[in-house]
Amino acid sequence: MGRKKSEEKHLSGCEAMIMKLIWDYDGDIPVQELMERLRTQFRKDYKRTTVATFLTRLSEKGYAETYRKGHLSYAHALRSEEEYRERLLHDETELWFDGSAPELVMALTRVKKLSKADLEKIRSILDELDH
Repeated sequence: MGRKKSEEKHLSGCEAMIMKLIWDYDGDIPVQELMERLRTQFRKDYKRTTVATFLTRLSEKGYAETYRKGHLSYAHALRSEEEYRERLLHDETELWFDGSAPELVMALTRVKKLSKADLEKIRSILDELDH
């Protein structure tokens, strides 16, 4: 069958930042800790109600859920970071590079200098795909 509507929805910049913090945390992240990391890592000093709104949207989109345990609220990822990155990369490649992986790689090499080790790793990956 087709995708559920929640799986088709993109994340806003703020939602993506929050999900990145949830994915990077070891286990379910306390909302208070999430707010602190938003301040320290992204310089976003959101009020608790704003963070709660973002978490509600993430829940509606099927990316995260929140729950209470005692007096604390926690956020938990429902989808993996890898799944999100792959989908994002696919969608951006389709939009900006007409689905062309070589064009995507060329653009990447223009914005990020690749070391010799990077190039060797990429060659190794491509060689494995060829077999």
